[in-house]
Amino acid sequence: MTAQVGRTYDRIVPVAPSFDKVLASGAVPHMNVVADLWFCLGAAVAAASVGGAIVAAFISHRRGIYYALLTIAFGQVFWFIAIKSHAITGGEDGLLKIARLPVRLGVTTIDLTGNVSLFYFVLVVFIAVTLLLWRLVHSPFGRILKAIKQNETRARFVGYDVWRYKAAVLVLSAGLSGLAGGLFAMAQASAFPDVMSLHYSGYIVMMTLVGGGLVTFWGPVLGALVFLLARDVIGAFTTGWMLWFGLLFVALVMYKPEGLGGLFLRRARTKPAEAK
Repeated sequence: MTAQVGRTYDRIVPVAPSFDKVLASGAVPHMNVVADLWFCLGAAVAAASVGGAIVAAFISHRRGIYYALLTIAFGQVFWFIAIKSHAITGGEDGLLKIARLPVRLGVTTIDLTGNVSLFYFVLVVFIAVTLLLWRLVHSPFGRILKAIKQNETRARFVGYDVWRYKAAVLVLSAGLSGLAGGLFAMAQASAFPDVMSLHYSGYIVMMTLVGGGLVTFWGPVLGALVFLLARDVIGAFTTGWMLWFGLLFVALVMYKPEGLGGLFLRRARTKPAEAK
């Protein structure tokens, strides 16, 4: 699901922010209000979307560095609220003992207490959201987003209501982040406000850029895989794995700004030309 957040970011940079700070909001609906998985995940998406709509109302008329700085500022506001709202979020202690509710499909029920069953459930959600985003990217709405991403001023002169499109895609990004947050809370059986901190936004940006999310739809997935592999493989040898991943990030930005995905695309395009 991290890749899903990155993919949403990929489609809208620099239109939408790295709004993964609402990941923690996905855990709030698990507070024993209604013991139903679909209600909890739906509430997570709704809560995150409302937060995204509030932010969009204030920043969608901005662009460039001002837009990015405002998203960071609002992210810190949400983080501060989460830290101080002990009755809702548990404050710095977070929410503990979050249950893995079963999947009720009417005629059958799937238990998610095991890690294997949860993995396949998340995989199904991942595939469903990926298909949804693929359709969105290749729809007229997605093409307009690409136009705004390339040249916002020109898109406005053509006649598109840039503010509405930027607000809509920010709400979409927030909603998917809320869905990822709900699933993350289930996987960890807990949720803490630290996922709303600034460096988590940096992780999403790094995954997207390293994977080549600016040039290919699958870039965030590749970037997330590289990030997790670096964390697990390099982290087994040294606690400073982030240093090496950071060096990789710097090298790619300097010499291959299109990322790993762009590198693969270039090779795939040159092979047919060489064959001719």
